[in-house]
Amino acid sequence: MTLNSFAKGGDGGGPSECDNKYHPDDEMVVALSTGWFDGMSRCLKNIRINANGNSVLAKVVDECDSVNGCDKDHDFQPPCANNIVDASPAVWKALGIPKKVGEYSITWSDA
Repeated sequence: MTLNSFAKGGDGGGPSECDNKYHPDDEMVVALSTGWFDGMSRCLKNIRINANGNSVLAKVVDECDSVNGCDKDHDFQPPCANNIVDASPAVWKALGIPKKVGEYSITWSDA
């Protein structure tokens, strides 16, 4: 799992793919890498994330593009790896993971 701000001006780039909106950092939202995003089939549905002995529900609002990147829509970041759950600060906080970690090993499932 990686950390991402879905807020306007945050490191997520443009608005979320599923609803064309920005989401505040205190909202439990995620982006999934392209394969897991599965052509928008998980849009606005919850997934269950397990880590650090905790479990939370988070709404899928965006794709962490595993093919494209390095442009304005992707905040000039390189493409995501194929196994990424890119989560808001609220998800990290709910799981009890310090934001300074960078990447954290998790499991997840459709809720």
